[in-house]
Amino acid sequence: MKGRQIILDHLGDREAAALMVDGRLDDLLIDSDAPRPGTIYRAVALRPVKGQGGMFFSTPDGDAFLRQTRGISPGQEKLVQITGYADPEKAIPVTDRILFKSRYAIVTPDAPGLNISRRIRDDDRRDMLMVIAREAMEEAGDVGLILRSSCVDAEDDAIAEDIRAMATLASQVTGDTGTGPETLVEGDTPHALAWRDWSDPADIVTDPGSFASHGVLDALDALKSPFAPLPGGASLFVEPTRALVAVDVNTGTDTSLAAGLKANLATARELPRQLRLRGLGGQITIDLAPMPKKDRRSFETTLRATLRADGIDTVLAGWTPLGHYELQRKRARIPTLPLLP
Repeated sequence: MKGRQIILDHLGDREAAALMVDGRLDDLLIDSDAPRPGTIYRAVALRPVKGQGGMFFSTPDGDAFLRQTRGISPGQEKLVQITGYADPEKAIPVTDRILFKSRYAIVTPDAPGLNISRRIRDDDRRDMLMVIAREAMEEAGDVGLILRSSCVDAEDDAIAEDIRAMATLASQVTGDTGTGPETLVEGDTPHALAWRDWSDPADIVTDPGSFASHGVLDALDALKSPFAPLPGGASLFVEPTRALVAVDVNTGTDTSLAAGLKANLATARELPRQLRLRGLGGQITIDLAPMPKKDRRSFETTLRATLRADGIDTVLAGWTPLGHYELQRKRARIPTLPLLP
């Protein structure tokens, strides 16, 4: 089926959302028992970890770890926000730079100023959005605002309402006067995240059982295998270990001189999607198919462009002495495989 579909359903008792593009699963969100990214706590400082340059905090969901904690002493209370999912048996990663993020607006209490996404290039639209932002933020005080690219075709009233809602929430949270560890804002559920982040035009499907009727369950079955096909008969295997995610690229039956380059470029285009669907992050090592060193730049350029559109923070660490390529990817998703029925 051509076009985009956002399918909101459940996997067992877990809320889930799937994004299908031209009949192919492009993104997937599944709820889990872990604290969700975006959750905001009033946390209590426990003890510094000098070797790691941070401090542990007590939260209602267990210990959290905050980096760069100069000037914070044990027992001090602080607002922190979950930035991603924790590694197994490690503390929840948090930041003290709180963001209040919605479909059209991001309110930034620690960064004053009004900003508009650079993806919105029409000068007239940018001017109109600035007027909307100033009016909606008149009573918000000295906080910042970023208008997201989804504002380009949105209704002006919807944008203004979204800005005011986020500014009000920011004021309530930053003005908190309670004591002790407490959850102040829950992170968004998969259905809320789909509304917030999958903002391009799409058909919305909410019928119970729509995962089965729209091919999502078949795509999820494919994720249970490390194998992922690539064009031209090539393939890759994505296998998480305790230390890292290993990716192996194979050329298949192609024996031409350019087989390695073709398989590696196909990997650069497909790997971010595979990591996104499988919920994998952390250290990623790619064992690429053999190709001349002069072609490495083409691979890096293609991978960088695909990751830019992916939206999950990923650092291109570069080449190892053995010719592997390494990435460091934010753990923005929970691993998918343990959540599948």
